Amino acid sequence: MPVSASYRPVPRWLELGPGFQDAVEPARFPERGLRFRNQRWAERVGLGTLDDEEWERHFALFEPLPDNLREPLALRYHGHQFRTYNPALGDGRGFLFAQLLDPLDGRLLDLGTKGSGRTPWSRDGDGRLTLKGGVREILATEMLEALGVYTSKTFSLFETGEQLHRGDEPSPTRSSVLVRLSHSHVRFGSYQRLAVLGETEKLRRLFDATVEWHFPELAAERGGDAAGGTVERFLRAVSERSAELCASWMAAGFVHGVLNTDNMNVTGESFDYGPYRFLPTFDLAFTAAYFDHGGLYAYGRQPQSVLWNLQRLAEALGELAPLEVLLRALADFGPDFHARWRECTLGRLGLVPHGDERDAELMSLLRAFLEESRVGYDQLFFDWYGGAASAARAAASPEAEKYAAPAFAPLRAALEAYEPDPAAVERLASPYFQGRRPCTLLIDEIEHIWAAIAERNDWSPLERKIADIRDMGALLASDSRRAAVTRNAPSRPGTAG
Repeated sequence: MPVSASYRPVPRWLELGPGFQDAVEPARFPERGLRFRNQRWAERVGLGTLDDEEWERHFALFEPLPDNLREPLALRYHGHQFRTYNPALGDGRGFLFAQLLDPLDGRLLDLGTKGSGRTPWSRDGDGRLTLKGGVREILATEMLEALGVYTSKTFSLFETGEQLHRGDEPSPTRSSVLVRLSHSHVRFGSYQRLAVLGETEKLRRLFDATVEWHFPELAAERGGDAAGGTVERFLRAVSERSAELCASWMAAGFVHGVLNTDNMNVTGESFDYGPYRFLPTFDLAFTAAYFDHGGLYAYGRQPQSVLWNLQRLAEALGELAPLEVLLRALADFGPDFHARWRECTLGRLGLVPHGDERDAELMSLLRAFLEESRVGYDQLFFDWYGGAASAARAAASPEAEKYAAPAFAPLRAALEAYEPDPAAVERLASPYFQGRRPCTLLIDEIEHIWAAIAERNDWSPLERKIADIRDMGALLASDSRRAAVTRNAPSRPGTAG
């Protein structure tokens, strides 16, 4: 059997009717060399039984999966890019390939592509993805998943044998096609497009479908809602999910880099990783994208950017409900974000929150020390995991001298006032916490991994890094907010599983 019994196809997108997508043909690549296969997620969604030939047919040649979409769909959307509205967007180098249900939680899943060829929305682009871009996306999704961030999953990567020319890296460079698994392709820009075009009937249709597919708790409230109450509750739910996502980015020290409205979706899932970075040290002005000259999407401005994007979504939904009501639905974004940032940070420290002003005080002390000392961002969370339970470990840390300085005393006292999570204390006995440094994903590490591939076609550094990330994630996964993380599945050379 090409698929297992847990494979549950549900091609829902075409229920929207015409006007939301364009049927397209995938590119035909001269070569198809499998470089990454996410076996653990393939098994979860019933595709783990595909053999190598079947995997290539579906995820490089894009033959339809059984009982699924019969042809790929390039989705239509607009969006603000660096706060300038662009009506010429849409899936320009990707498409929706299949939809299925997650057999564990029943949520609708999408399999989408990146680098799969030109579409009506490609403009002057070639519709391709560099191999380096594919490798970077694998690393981003693996690290974020391990740190408990709600993220898309890199599902498959094939090298495609073409030579691409890009202005931002040495050219020609190798090419790839990527498949990602996500819970939604309904972007903020999907609503913006319909609002700008004045297609209110389609806007309502998209809203109803989004609620049915992704917000079942609101589905019963759709009918007869002349005052827009369901729309308001929907926006409130999107705001809550977006606040949680942004808080998890901040706790992870992650900078998305390109927080345009077309790069945010209504389910609050992180996706589409271009010029991202992880913080080397705490720096609110740290910017990921070399072209973000004004620092619009800097680390410390991510909450502001997410709220601004939510306001644009509210304006688009203003075709369905009074705008002043919708903007009020966003009033709690700030408190939601800060509460979740505190919670995520304490979770990363392995500490039980007090649930009062002491948590905010700890955050203030932590930020002040990190800014002044320039201790490695990941290093501090590693050294003081479990609070006082790690005092001896911290004394042997590469940063021990800074922890012995008077500037650290107020933060140390605050950390020692917290009770460690019992699970955190158990984890401290693991080999991971017996080491001196945490698993990180800084830009120099990414460049080292890519250099091995580019210069020697050596994929072993990538495979080792994925294994290290997954081991860390399996150790730290502890509650329902974290993505399901399992131990490494067996992998084959060049196909880190």
